[in-house]
Amino acid sequence: MKAIGYTTSLPITEAQALFDFETAAPTPGPRDLLVRVKAVSVNPVDTKVRMRRAGSAEAPVILGWDAAGIVEAVGAEVTLFKPGDAVFYAGDLNRPGTNAELHLVDERLVGPKPASLGFAEAAALPLTALTAWEGLFDRLQVPVDGGEGANLLVVGAAGGVGSMVVQLARQLTRLTVIGTASRPESRAWVERLGAHAVIDHSRPLSDEIAAAGLGPIDYTYSLTQTDRHWAEIVKAARPQGRIALIDDPASLDALPLKAKSLSLHWELMFTRSLFTTPDMIRQHEILREVSRLVDAGTLIATAGTALGTINAEHLRRAHAAIESGSTIGKIVLEGWD
Repeated sequence: MKAIGYTTSLPITEAQALFDFETAAPTPGPRDLLVRVKAVSVNPVDTKVRMRRAGSAEAPVILGWDAAGIVEAVGAEVTLFKPGDAVFYAGDLNRPGTNAELHLVDERLVGPKPASLGFAEAAALPLTALTAWEGLFDRLQVPVDGGEGANLLVVGAAGGVGSMVVQLARQLTRLTVIGTASRPESRAWVERLGAHAVIDHSRPLSDEIAAAGLGPIDYTYSLTQTDRHWAEIVKAARPQGRIALIDDPASLDALPLKAKSLSLHWELMFTRSLFTTPDMIRQHEILREVSRLVDAGTLIATAGTALGTINAEHLRRAHAAIESGSTIGKIVLEGWD
């Protein structure tokens, strides 16, 4: 089968940073689905792993987590899906990725593809939807259909995860949703997704929040440059508020949280699959609900840019765009040459 991978961590401008190659098709384990990948999307995690994990000539690293495709075969203990089903999912850091024609994934991490979406649009959803949902409802413990009178600050609201956080919070809670964005086009995108207000994160957040009469902040979900905004996030927070984050600050001082009794929550969408937690099927349940909400018109897909078919050249362009930090929505690739 065709696949895209690498052996050595290289700058994305290097031809060997990602290359096309052929490899054997994998065989499903007991709870695995063998999925014929129709489309993928590219996330910041792809670029981070590329620079942290090395492969070998015999076993190049295959990246990619978001995917949509058709179930080709199933393991002996699979009960949730059957061959021919259209699915979408975000995969598992412990296993080879989705940048391959055939891919193995545990059925508990998979949802039914929204019937109203094509494969490329569907591939843009799983990782960001799961990260948004888990961060809001499992980590911050925002009450579904609740939160009236409280507010949520989404730092980096125009990105892939932010696009889903804003939608989920607006559609499934009663929170006042405040997004941050610094460019006119990203601001317009966040407004389109339903944020009640958009503030400029190139300026001090606490000043922007105060000027708009929006604070103090009950819930903060910080998605990017948390270390840069940390002091302002703490300053703007309501006493006994909650803060969640997903990025990787070089350091994070939690001591300033003490005076306000603020709680800090990390969200990593891969935790359940990394540790095979007893509630791993929660990701199947979340994706099933996301699929239902998309088909009902409650949520919209967040695919921003289509870069063509799934090959090394197009994936290098996708990685470069993500590393530039200027993407809006998700980058998707569909089909094989």
